[in-house]
Amino acid sequence: MKTVIFLIRHGETKWNSLGKFQGCKDIDLAENGLVQANYLKERLESKFDFIYTSPLKRAFETARILASESKKKLLIENDLREINFGEWEGMTVTQIKTSYPEAFETWKTDKFEAPLCGGDKSIKLASVRAANCILKIAKKHNGNRVAIVAHGGILKAGLIGILGWDMTMYHKIVLGNTAISQVNFDEEFNPCLISLNDTNHLPRESKSVSFV
Repeated sequence: MKTVIFLIRHGETKWNSLGKFQGCKDIDLAENGLVQANYLKERLESKFDFIYTSPLKRAFETARILASESKKKLLIENDLREINFGEWEGMTVTQIKTSYPEAFETWKTDKFEAPLCGGDKSIKLASVRAANCILKIAKKHNGNRVAIVAHGGILKAGLIGILGWDMTMYHKIVLGNTAISQVNFDEEFNPCLISLNDTNHLPRESKSVSFV
């Protein structure tokens, strides 16, 4: 009996469109993010048994729209909150490269920790948090289909932890707004990645340009 987990990134925010690192800043969905969430709802058609969400507004609102027709209760999980990027939050990649060149290069290339300037301290620690949370949810709902609505950074970190990848994989994965990535767990909870960054439910005009 397999357990199906849909890992879903929230809809677009204004900071997404500006290319800013949001982290734990509690940013609202932009108008296009609301549109994307409704396309996501049509795509999944309530074909899930449970739905979990990060407590941050952009994820919670995406989850609320996704669950609106199914009437399923939103289950808030604090460990699904986005990575805290510390001093980098509110900055663009270009600004970070300019202001923190050595730290940024280490973050991009270190395979074992990928340290951050404050916040969650490293991608490694975030990957442990996210992977443990996803596995806990999978075991709790063994044999069910579960939607998890969270953030691009923490979902990538979760995939790294679940699949045993090194930290540089964080920079080799793109998750667009409302992208669906499916992971199936077998009876012994071994993971199998079925799909990654599926945004086929979005028309061209609604797809996000920035993936930060």
